[in-house]
Amino acid sequence: MPYLRPSLSQLRVQVAQDILAASDGLLLRFGNMKVTGDAQAGLANLHYGYIDYIAKQAVPFTAEGEFLEGWAALKGVVRKAPTSASGAVTFSNATPGAQIPAGAGLVRPDAVTARVTVGGTVSSGGAVTVTAAIDADPTGQAGAFGDTAAGTPMTLAQAIVGIPATGSVSTAFTGGADLEPDDSLRSRMLQAYAAPGEIGTGAQYEEYALGVPGVTRAWAVPKGFGVGTVVVYVMLDTAEAANNGFPVGTNGVASAESSRGTVATGDQLMVANAIYGQQAVTALVYVVAPTAYPVDFTIQGWSAFTAAQQSAVEAAIAALFVTNGSPGGAIDLRDIEAAINAVAGLPPWVIQAPAGNVVCPTGSLPTAGSVGGV
Repeated sequence: MPYLRPSLSQLRVQVAQDILAASDGLLLRFGNMKVTGDAQAGLANLHYGYIDYIAKQAVPFTAEGEFLEGWAALKGVVRKAPTSASGAVTFSNATPGAQIPAGAGLVRPDAVTARVTVGGTVSSGGAVTVTAAIDADPTGQAGAFGDTAAGTPMTLAQAIVGIPATGSVSTAFTGGADLEPDDSLRSRMLQAYAAPGEIGTGAQYEEYALGVPGVTRAWAVPKGFGVGTVVVYVMLDTAEAANNGFPVGTNGVASAESSRGTVATGDQLMVANAIYGQQAVTALVYVVAPTAYPVDFTIQGWSAFTAAQQSAVEAAIAALFVTNGSPGGAIDLRDIEAAINAVAGLPPWVIQAPAGNVVCPTGSLPTAGSVGGV
């Protein structure tokens, strides 16, 4: 059983009793002995706090910060660093022959800045496309804030002769990810400790994918596209929150596998390239975005729920789908009912639709659709 740490008040009482027992006298409220005893109790309380902290860092289950990173490193699991998003911007109605040099600055409507990494020259048709990467934030950190949808306007930070002031994102900016938090690192680390040591297992391919910045969920399907192939489905719930967590790009293989399959783009290419250096040499790995499979709910008694209860039920269903959902998998109706039951104070209710377990087609990931009823 865990050690019961005494509180500061208990320590003060204990020290006061020890002083009284040793001095066989009266302990005045504002006397020197009383003040000294309170100070000693405070120091003892700090010592207990430090011991608690050391005990917490001494095991991988509760370690934090650099201690957690140390435990994770023993299994080759490294905290995912923040990454910058990159994409392409096209400027139209420009003067043929005009150039946008590498290093030119771009500004998004929300004041996020980017830097041109590969410049370009305006074609005879009056258009030029350049590659750019999002700059770090004022604290010097990259992150998911850089992901930018196609069609977003981008303005030149400084005017360039022959180039319109504003262009448009022609290839979505993807690949941005925040610094991995402790909870995510701990989850991957514990999975690595629990996983078998064999090379090339499905669990290992999932581990490879989860090690890529931005990837929050992954599923590996051996022989998904035939003998010798591994299909890895991924989700980026935070980095691609604007796309409901689904990757932005096209499915395919790593750049080095161009002779054996169609090369992926966007988020899928980022993951495929990261896996390529770790995968079994004979495997052909396809990184694929699951297909959304919305599931609508009809609940008898829904109209009797308060607005707060309706929001809580919708959130509970969505959270269950994230936790239990998998491409081509199933979600037990009893689990859905249990998630709804966890919402406090609900009047009587019955799920009318779906009528049974949620079963997804191959490659489809269940998502919470609309919730309603009478």
